Amino acid sequence: MTRLGASGVLSLVLLLAVAQSARAQRIPQIGYAYPAGGQRGGEIDVTIGGQYLSGTDAVSISGEGLEATVSEYIRPLRQQEINELRQKLRELQQRVQAAMRKETARKGAKRALQPRPALVKQIAEELGLEATDMKSIEELRQKLNNPKAQPNPQIAELVILRIRISADAAVGARELRLRTAAGVSNPISFHVAQWAEIREKEPNDRAPDPSLPGDLPVVINGQILPGDADRFRFTARKGQRIVCAASARELTPYLADAVPGWFQATLALYEAAGTEAAFADDYRYHPDPVLFFQVPEDGAYILEIRDAIYRGREDFVYRIAVGELPFITSIFPLGAKAGETAVLELKGWNLPSSSLELKTEEGESGLRAVRVEKDGIASNAVPFAAGALAECREREPQGDAAGAQPIELPVVINGRIDRPGDRDVFRFEAREGDEIVAAVHARRLGSPLDSRLELISADGRLLAANDDHQDRGAGLVTHHADSRLSCAIPSAGVYSIQITDTQDKGGDAYGYRLHVGPPRPDFELRLVPSSISARAGETVPVTVFALRRDGFDGEISLHLTGAPEGFALGGAWVPAGQEQVVATLTVPPAPRREPFKLSLEGRASIGGREVSRDAVPADDRMQAFFYRHLV
Repeated sequence: MTRLGASGVLSLVLLLAVAQSARAQRIPQIGYAYPAGGQRGGEIDVTIGGQYLSGTDAVSISGEGLEATVSEYIRPLRQQEINELRQKLRELQQRVQAAMRKETARKGAKRALQPRPALVKQIAEELGLEATDMKSIEELRQKLNNPKAQPNPQIAELVILRIRISADAAVGARELRLRTAAGVSNPISFHVAQWAEIREKEPNDRAPDPSLPGDLPVVINGQILPGDADRFRFTARKGQRIVCAASARELTPYLADAVPGWFQATLALYEAAGTEAAFADDYRYHPDPVLFFQVPEDGAYILEIRDAIYRGREDFVYRIAVGELPFITSIFPLGAKAGETAVLELKGWNLPSSSLELKTEEGESGLRAVRVEKDGIASNAVPFAAGALAECREREPQGDAAGAQPIELPVVINGRIDRPGDRDVFRFEAREGDEIVAAVHARRLGSPLDSRLELISADGRLLAANDDHQDRGAGLVTHHADSRLSCAIPSAGVYSIQITDTQDKGGDAYGYRLHVGPPRPDFELRLVPSSISARAGETVPVTVFALRRDGFDGEISLHLTGAPEGFALGGAWVPAGQEQVVATLTVPPAPRREPFKLSLEGRASIGGREVSRDAVPADDRMQAFFYRHLV
């Protein structure tokens, strides 16, 4: 299905319906999956909540080793049906109580007799109730009278899936989509883990859920409803270094545009007596908290998760990994030149070593995920960049123009603001009229650095400065904390670039990659929507966004690559200086029932050479009723 693989090639999913127009129907939309993951080698039932899910006939999960089938579709009850059901439950209760009073009197019992299951089942069937035993009837009554329920049509329809995960399935996140006759849904995250998984058991907001096994690690799956807090008890030994890593916003990352909005999870750890031992409401700039705790004494501990302001809804889904997990808090450097071997300094909890040798490939470009393993348990993944420019590392001490480190352009500097108030300064020679671009890659590489750049002349004049620079290609990043500046050099001489943290923070994790040199005009493409549904012979619109870099404003031609015969792209170019265009895709008349992939490529002439870039599938999403992001 639609996904961005390692190569960055666009995959457009096209579902070609035979008998009906896709536009006459509603495209399925997924709001959440619960549980949002499972263990390798397991088989689980997963509830998908969303809208327009009727007729779901197929499931697609990216990657290998997972199979999914549709077990059931559950539509929300209409108000009239809810009223009728409540009336039947009241009548059931009245008839059962009347029958038991008669039976108690007939037998002369001193106490009221308990209802017989056979009697309950008989009356329930006479009333046409599907729930025919006391447990299912009570569950139905609680559901109908749940004061925490918040009807929301965007997540009211349910599809139950049975997902089988092979024992050798790769650990990590996948994309799950549903298909109906109207089209293919948006993706939702589904995670594969390597250790035991449990689901919360309510009620657990006062008395802790005892479900955690004696042996950690474990992954806890749950949902937070309004005012809810889930608690879990586990035992730990003195000296253990426990990591509790929550996934909440990560599981439904599309930018919420509804009340109550985002799930802002908090984690708290309590001693058995109730004293709070640790608390976390985020992880640096990430909204999902990670709690680190070195156990002071053998005993029982209670882990709590809730929303920061006690909101909740069915799509407030979470996963918490708990145990002596290897967890990388920082690496340094954050990247290397392609074709070179980098020795990374590792910081974190429960790591197998303090360093890692990493070989990059010739021609490698972009990001890769770095993990380590300890005792067969994989750590979290952190990004590592590779590029084509020459690289160097900052050298301490420095901090002013007199002690600035000399560099030759163009270059990528791997540095770190290693203490609060630190400033790194680099000097270079430039000619009059030279255009200099300096750009920081830090927040986009997992660093908490909130950078500020300054370009300073030899006589101390500030020529240019920047704090935050918005990058539309950064997807879900809502605080564009990486800096970028450009400036024409006024006269030949020595100049310096200075980088600091705007909040005067620093430490091992505050790494950066600083690109300094002449402009490198280029572009990226995003294509919206990320999946398309169309019937045979139909023409549908698609929007292409051009993310222009370093002053490139030329024309970009658009081309389908590897498309089956009969597909045609209309309006297949982005005019010079324009940042988006609506093109049309015409589908051949021969019907195709199964989804398949198409790729789109943009071509342009930059500096006398032909450059091609693959488009990346995206969705244009709104945040907080105003801001828009290409996710």
